[in-house]
Amino acid sequence: MKNESKFYNEIKKNINQISWIRIENSVILGVADLLGYNVNCTFFTLELKVARGNKISFSPHQIAFHFKHPKNTFICVKGQGSRSPKLFEGSKIQELSKIGFKLKPLAQGYEDIKKILCSL
Repeated sequence: MKNESKFYNEIKKNINQISWIRIENSVILGVADLLGYNVNCTFFTLELKVARGNKISFSPHQIAFHFKHPKNTFICVKGQGSRSPKLFEGSKIQELSKIGFKLKPLAQGYEDIKKILCSL
């Protein structure tokens, strides 16, 4: 199983208050990995990334998607071997691409990430 598939399974297990739809899309490049729907009837997207070291890689299409859709888009990043993911706003993708994990996250750990996404 790929690292992002394992990460998706962790998201579903640890943030099960949200209805998750996995987006498998080879037609429209750059669309986020997950569509979430919370108890407040709010839709949002979540891009999943498993990073090696400090660097977080994005395709130009992913950067364009988050640049064009800055509201209710998020990026959840987990370092390889790490148990604690970090959540970033999609609007921060260019900074995240440049400086990686040094960028201050919106939330860290499943409990804090759950609070943010459930409160949208």
